[in-house]
Amino acid sequence: MKIGSFNRKSFYTTRFVFFFCFIFSFGTLIELSAQIETAAAAMANDNSGRWVLVIHGGAGGGVKGTMAEEKEKEYLVKLDEALNFGAKMLAKGGTSLDAVEAVIRFMENCPLFNAGVGAVLNEEGRAELDAAIMDGQSGMAGAVAGVSIIKNPISAARRVMEKSNHVLIVGKGAEIFAKKQGVELVEPAYFITPERQQEWEKWKSKKTGNPGNNQAKPVNPTPGQEKHGTVGAVALDQQGNLAAGTSTGGMMGKMVGRVGDTPIIGAGTYANNKTCAVSATGYGEYFMRDVVAYDLSAMMEYSGITIEKAGQIIIMDKLTQQKANGGLIAVDKDGNICLPFNTNAMFRGFAKSSGEHEVAIY
Repeated sequence: MKIGSFNRKSFYTTRFVFFFCFIFSFGTLIELSAQIETAAAAMANDNSGRWVLVIHGGAGGGVKGTMAEEKEKEYLVKLDEALNFGAKMLAKGGTSLDAVEAVIRFMENCPLFNAGVGAVLNEEGRAELDAAIMDGQSGMAGAVAGVSIIKNPISAARRVMEKSNHVLIVGKGAEIFAKKQGVELVEPAYFITPERQQEWEKWKSKKTGNPGNNQAKPVNPTPGQEKHGTVGAVALDQQGNLAAGTSTGGMMGKMVGRVGDTPIIGAGTYANNKTCAVSATGYGEYFMRDVVAYDLSAMMEYSGITIEKAGQIIIMDKLTQQKANGGLIAVDKDGNICLPFNTNAMFRGFAKSSGEHEVAIY
């Protein structure tokens, strides 16, 4: 080859090598950028070992001093056991979804509460149960309503969320689905305890006319009045993900087929990683009309107010003005909590990775 002459093969080889190096470098930059974004996302979700669990066993009932001391202690012990059960899971790095489901299953299996065994009875003397669960990370949710043979409705609700294309399945359809999913079924009589049977017979002896009409208007709790014993849990796990769940038997003497706020996403149950996780308890018709759980999240997202302020506005202002009784529990993405209620009592508790731990009734 003469000096200064053109070598076509060398020229194209050089261009190919240059082009290959460029593509390789560009691909490396893209991969590096993706790795940086992944690391940044991980850092954003890194909760530095922080976790929070809040539970409730229902709002309502008599003023302090009207419940037998032994009974009061029994409730506090069971609330504490439920709280410890879920706290251990979160402390070991468990997910908020798993903790919420496990805690609610625990309470559904405890006859003290109005969920699962020990649920209140409808106008015909049967238990009809509702439950819901929601994942704050994905925005997915599942619920069942009006079921009478599912031992742990909260687990059926989770199956709806994870194993179906739906959010809410009711009645017989929900029971068939639960059976196919391997969820434990029981006889309807399993849910009826002697105490609930006595309460129902007392209610039946006093009712007049249409049972459904007897529940048309909310009444402020008086000493000895039946409480709304819905159970619920909200959690923030070490990965920074939120979850909420709620389970209930509804209201004593409710009309057959009546569904309250518990399984209605946004009314009695809601979770969103951007804001908070909420579980409500009380007079469900008002919680549905006011879309209480979502309202709290929306206040935080659009108005920028704190979770505590939002909870107070909803329970102590909005619902109180409507003479609607109840309360809620909530935890936000930073681990702040609120537990407002406008009734005489709300069975509740919370635990944090910081060591804070409390159960209370009044």
